[in-house]
Amino acid sequence: MTMPDTKLIQRDAIKATTKQDPIRTITKHYIDGAFVESHGREVMDIINPSNGKVLARVTLADEEDARHAIAAAKRAFASFGKTTKEERTKVLRRLHEVVSAHIDDLTATMVEEYGGTAVFSRIMMEAAANVFLSAEKALQELPLTRSWGKTTVTLEPVGVAGLITPWNANSFFLSAKLASAVAAGCTAVIKPSELSALQTQVWLECLHEAKLPKGLCNVVAGRGNVVGAEIVRNPDVAKISFTGSVAVGKTIMRDGATTMKRVTLELGGKSPNILLDDADLDKAIPASLAIAFMNSGQACVAGTRLLVPKSRLDEVKQAILNAMPAFPAGDPVDPKSAIGPMVTQQQYERVQSYIRKGIEEGAEVIVGGEGHPKGLEAGYFVKPTVFVDVKNDMTIAKEEIFGPVLSVIAYKNEDEAIRIANDTNFGLHAYVNGTDVGRARRVASRILTGRVAINGMLDDQQAPFGGFKHSGVGREFGTFGIEAFLEPRAILE
Repeated sequence: MTMPDTKLIQRDAIKATTKQDPIRTITKHYIDGAFVESHGREVMDIINPSNGKVLARVTLADEEDARHAIAAAKRAFASFGKTTKEERTKVLRRLHEVVSAHIDDLTATMVEEYGGTAVFSRIMMEAAANVFLSAEKALQELPLTRSWGKTTVTLEPVGVAGLITPWNANSFFLSAKLASAVAAGCTAVIKPSELSALQTQVWLECLHEAKLPKGLCNVVAGRGNVVGAEIVRNPDVAKISFTGSVAVGKTIMRDGATTMKRVTLELGGKSPNILLDDADLDKAIPASLAIAFMNSGQACVAGTRLLVPKSRLDEVKQAILNAMPAFPAGDPVDPKSAIGPMVTQQQYERVQSYIRKGIEEGAEVIVGGEGHPKGLEAGYFVKPTVFVDVKNDMTIAKEEIFGPVLSVIAYKNEDEAIRIANDTNFGLHAYVNGTDVGRARRVASRILTGRVAINGMLDDQQAPFGGFKHSGVGREFGTFGIEAFLEPRAILE
């Protein structure tokens, strides 16, 4: 498949106003298989987080746009909800093809608009393409009909799905949620983060190029309390899949109950990373810093609580100091940069407030601290920061910071490490590092999280993803993710 002309994307989806004014404008949403002018009139600036300059202006959707999108999805579900596995497989393969063809464009836009580092952004865009193939594999493995005696049970698509995605890996979340919904036979209305307008438009070019059935996927970019709220309360939407904050997740669960919506909520974490006393620090510390600082710390699965044996605390501190030069903040376009800017000025200020709070509560900064890294004052860059002498009841150990801030917590023995790991309102992800893999697995089995990775940042798109406690409800990916969009129906003779 040939690569599309990038200029075509700029012409069709994202328009510059004049040659003198390079600011791009986005005024359309994607409804019923076409780009349509926004009914909503609110205009928002999109800021380049690397330099604070305006990149684009987007016209946000309103409730009327959302209702049009929902109506299109409802019409399309009448036929798509009856499709076979083979028909859905063709759609998933086509989506894989077009997203794969645009990986360069999607990566470049993520770097520019969001500030994701070039290396991380490309990894995520490759994952965005591959998630459709993973959903296809899961669909083939999932029996949609089961029977015994004179009883037959079929798994039926739940209906129109409302997919609400965050800003920290926009195109990946769009692809992942859509893949599971399509595999289940659902049609979709998507509300991406309004902070990701440019990324969304490039992704929509993929969607349009795929020539999917009209109304199968509809995308309206607007504010959560406007478009998101309409999707959640609208009786024609049967299912909500949301990734974002705990506060918003609680609102969705409460408001969606009015129309008995099924919900999947992925709401963040404060992931523990346990270094056992037999860990090889030459490997474990660089890996742990990479886990803590992934996506500039703006990752729900970031291992931001590093639990280390008291007996090895001094070794760990020195190992961190030795490894930190490999994690510089810098221009996200530069492949040598490990940490890019925060997404907005507001997020920059939020991270700064947590760094100040950590200092006020008595934790020691051994790397980083307040303010911008030297030479990066123009953007929303944060110094990658490591605290030691952290207690698990400190604010920086309890709350999700969503920035490149790591808290090192010492423990006496294995039981205390597990107690500290579980002493949190969250339960999304965890990590265990040790040379005795059998022991590491036993420790992992005692941690109350949806996923635990042993000796590194590991992924499996067939494995369920989701959290215990305040980290959410339900699971995504693989057969587990598809089942979240299905309802069983039993017919008895």
